[in-house]
Amino acid sequence: MRHFFLVPLCVAGAFALSGCAGNNDGSVDRTFQNVNALDEANLSDVMLTVADPNEAVAYFQRTLSDNPNRIDIRRGLAISLIRARRYTEGVSAWQNVVKHPDATNVDGVDLADALIRAGQWEDAEKQLDSIPPTHETFKRYRLEAMIADSNKEWNKADSYYETAIGLTTRPAGVMNNWGYSKLTRGDYSEAERLFGEAIRQDASLFTAKNNMVLARGAQRKYTLPIFPMDQTERAQLLHTLALSAIKQNDTKTGKALLREAIDTHPQHFEAAVRSLRALEES
Repeated sequence: MRHFFLVPLCVAGAFALSGCAGNNDGSVDRTFQNVNALDEANLSDVMLTVADPNEAVAYFQRTLSDNPNRIDIRRGLAISLIRARRYTEGVSAWQNVVKHPDATNVDGVDLADALIRAGQWEDAEKQLDSIPPTHETFKRYRLEAMIADSNKEWNKADSYYETAIGLTTRPAGVMNNWGYSKLTRGDYSEAERLFGEAIRQDASLFTAKNNMVLARGAQRKYTLPIFPMDQTERAQLLHTLALSAIKQNDTKTGKALLREAIDTHPQHFEAAVRSLRALEES
């Protein structure tokens, strides 16, 4: 007899649940909207960080076509285009961001950054000049330093670099830029010091290591400095040092360094082999 009672109870329960659902359609819709918004935010974060840049561009272009007035989607597209090294398109996208009524000074600095990457230095300078001087950020001063460098305004560049370093907890990149600025001016000892500081801040920064070797080579210091390097890096740096020696007509030293680079590299070092062969044949 128990089976007979179960059937009406189940039916009653189903109708009760149906009634509850009918009374809360609005709540359910709002819940799904919140979930969708959260999923979209998470997907946007993924696209801006770990996704392939061109896939991210396609995603933000699709999303922007459905939401043309959302500034966060405009920003996502602009950032993705810069990540994809599509700088001309990136400039246009950042200009679209800056036109939005909710745009900030940060967006203006990002537009200047895109302009520099696209080689539009004068426009980048004008863009930075349009931003209030009270907006003092690491990125703003780093870009100001780069523009001063391009104009050969060395005192301004040094001041901007120094200020930028004080506004970040990760100054290795800007120290490397400052060092390269000193290298181009012929201040090799100061460049070497700054590259050394950059390496102390970030021992994985191979560009700073290579630049430091260039600065030492320009001073005819034909030994590698002491800093962390693996075997491949050591071979590459010896190759750089060899080319510096050859450039200064220290040919014998250059040949010796090339042979050492070839012997040091864990694999066949084609670039060094070609350099040595050309040197010996000439």
